[in-house]
Amino acid sequence: MFTPFTTTGIGSLPHTDSEEACRLVLETFDIPFWPQLPKLSFHESMIPQFSEGVPFIKTDDHRESIWIERNGSDALTQFYENYSEEMKIPVSENYAKGLHTFIRLIKNKKFTTLKGQVTGPLTFTLGLKDSEGKPIYFDEELREISLLILKAKIRWQIEILKPYTDNIIIFVDEPILSALGSTSYLGVIPEEALRLLRETSDSVRHAGGIPGIHCCSKADWSSVIKSGITIISFDAYGYTDTISMYPEEFTKFLQSGGYLAWGIVPTTESIIEENLDSIRKRFDDSIDRLSKSIPGDLLCSKILLTPSCGTGSMNIEHAVKVFTLLKQLKETIS
Repeated sequence: MFTPFTTTGIGSLPHTDSEEACRLVLETFDIPFWPQLPKLSFHESMIPQFSEGVPFIKTDDHRESIWIERNGSDALTQFYENYSEEMKIPVSENYAKGLHTFIRLIKNKKFTTLKGQVTGPLTFTLGLKDSEGKPIYFDEELREISLLILKAKIRWQIEILKPYTDNIIIFVDEPILSALGSTSYLGVIPEEALRLLRETSDSVRHAGGIPGIHCCSKADWSSVIKSGITIISFDAYGYTDTISMYPEEFTKFLQSGGYLAWGIVPTTESIIEENLDSIRKRFDDSIDRLSKSIPGDLLCSKILLTPSCGTGSMNIEHAVKVFTLLKQLKETIS
């Protein structure tokens, strides 16, 4: 499906000029993606960006906060009366300037593959809280409605990208996966977490997309694989060893058509000290380590190259360095 070492990105950029951000993406990556711009607007942060349409949602732009405040209205009933499995819920330009600018810039163009992203159902419902500070994950009604809304936004996103490409990847961004099992999230039942991931993955595939998942730290990768995902994006710069803990699972995953998005260029302050030679050495070392437990030829045939995470918290100079090193790394490997 993908040529080995094809490049793409995770999502966020540090720009406040949406057109500048989009042009940088289009000029840099083999698989362009629409940029999330959290420094442009609080609305473009991970939780707010996909919150439009959630019943009882409250937003304070001045304090840059968002929460759920239940009231006596029939908002839940109205939602269920209007919802259908074919419904597509837009993400407005006020919440995704990067996406809408991206669409305008690619008019009359055709790409082999484009990439979008959505906040995962676990990160969304554990990150969005009610007025008492309790994650809405623990409210069964709101957890389920959030899942339905995220699925509807996936369908809409795929629909608006379809005119410009034959293949659409949607990464489900789930940074919270690394914290599951900790004391803060003991109430998260593994079977329910897997259901949420599987339903999200299925919604991407049923809408005609290719489902991926991004976690920038460790995770229970065996459960992630069981969710039916096609691409697993991970921080190969700092967490390659977490993949080596599941050799049989990843070997079967790759043999069955799965891919690893190798986040080898750091999006932390570590980028200051890195150069092409050091990144190439780290890449080679990570491949050597994993090849001891996963067949090397299989592994190298199923690698996409990405930054370790989004660059939204960086400055523009460092973000450009991340993208440049990734592009140069591909050239040295290919």
